[in-house]
Amino acid sequence: MGLNELSGVLWHERQLLELLLFKLEEEQLILSSGRTQWLGHATREVETVLDQIRGAELGRSMEADEAARELRISSGASLLELAKHAPAPWDELLTEHHAAFVSLTDQINGLAESNRDLLATSHRATQETLMSLQESVQTYDPRGGAASASGSMLLDQAL
Repeated sequence: MGLNELSGVLWHERQLLELLLFKLEEEQLILSSGRTQWLGHATREVETVLDQIRGAELGRSMEADEAARELRISSGASLLELAKHAPAPWDELLTEHHAAFVSLTDQINGLAESNRDLLATSHRATQETLMSLQESVQTYDPRGGAASASGSMLLDQAL
C-alpha cells in the first residue's frame, strides 16, 4: 500500500529534520561558547545530516508518486493534496506530517540564521582583535630589548 510506505518515509524524514535541528543547536552552543576547535566537527555533522535528508527527499518523492497513483491523482502532488484525497486515517496523518514539516523547517531556518549571525559576529571580533594586535606588536631594538613597532620599518638594502 503506497500510503503506508509514504508514511514510513515521512516519519524517517521527520527524524532526520529533528536530528538536523539538534546538530544546529550543537553548532550554536559551540559558537556561543567560543570553543571553536570543535566547529569543524559540528559543521561536518550538519552536512552529513543534510546529505541524509536529500536522500530521504528522493525516497519521499518516489513514495508520494506511488501514493498519488493509488489515490488516482496526478504524480507530483503535494502532501496536502495527498491528504485531501486520502481516506481516513491517512488524511489526518498526512496533514499532521505536513504541519510537523512546516514547524521543523521554521525552527531550522531560524537556528541556521542565528548561527550565521553568531559566526559573522565572531569573524568581526576576530578581525578586530587581529587589527589591535598589529598595532601593539613588539620588536627588538639593536641591543635585544623589546621595542614598539610603531617606529619600526623594514629596509630592503638591495635597493
